[in-house]
Amino acid sequence: MRLIRTKAAFAAAALAFSLAACGEAGNDDEGKDLEGKEDAAASFEDGTRMKELAEAGSVTIGHKTDQPGVGFLAAGDDAPTGFDIEIAKILAAELGIDSADIKWVETISDNREPFLKEGENGKVDLVLASYSITDERRAEVGQAGPYMETGQQLLVKSDSDIDDVADVKGKEVCSVTGSTSLEQIEAQGAKPVGFEAYSDCVEKVLDGTVEAMTTDGTILMGYAAQNEGELKVVGEEFSEERIGVGYSLNNPEMCQFINDTLEKAFEDGSWEEAFTSTLGKSGVETPEPPAVDECPAA
Repeated sequence: MRLIRTKAAFAAAALAFSLAACGEAGNDDEGKDLEGKEDAAASFEDGTRMKELAEAGSVTIGHKTDQPGVGFLAAGDDAPTGFDIEIAKILAAELGIDSADIKWVETISDNREPFLKEGENGKVDLVLASYSITDERRAEVGQAGPYMETGQQLLVKSDSDIDDVADVKGKEVCSVTGSTSLEQIEAQGAKPVGFEAYSDCVEKVLDGTVEAMTTDGTILMGYAAQNEGELKVVGEEFSEERIGVGYSLNNPEMCQFINDTLEKAFEDGSWEEAFTSTLGKSGVETPEPPAVDECPAA
């Protein structure tokens, strides 16, 4: 399943994401605050991380701030917006935690695993930050889901001759350090260049330092919209990215809780609502929810 396929869909996405990038991402029609499920703590077994969080009435969630439509913090806003953020609110609500009681922590690609592993329970409880599921990451942290599937594409200057991934062989292509995108583009014969933030990578494409940027197509469209007339998304998707929820391996019981909550959201329409209020504002048809992976044996 792919989220965005056609040039017509991209044109619509560019319009919607440009509104978000101009500071309207935090308005009332993109997502909503959710109230926590009543008496949630009573539904969890003693000693589980879920019960601890439910009793504490707060959860700390790592997220991106520079990805319009996915995870974005507009200037002057107190809370982030985007599809990742709406899924995070659904998980928090199942723990009995109101959206207002979520502690949001900006998380870049390179520190997602360290934030989950830091200290006894980590600097964050969960990571929802365009977090592709991989075997390598699952060796360090837990990853439940996925809750979205997408694919990797290229972002280039509007006057670029690059039309597809075959055109970047031997050329420098950037993404963020710690992302799977760098590995994927190197496998395609390009020279990977890593930066700490996506915005740094975009600037290098704009000034001609690198030929292209690469990551999930949904993210690239947001940047094309922010730089309308200067940047464009090109090429077919050349990877499959399965976006999931990160949690600490110190708390393996979180996996089944996350998966159960995601499947409930798939069935009751809240996942669809999360999509339509964020990425769906581009006019893209809401895809079918993905199948979640089985949790590791205890």
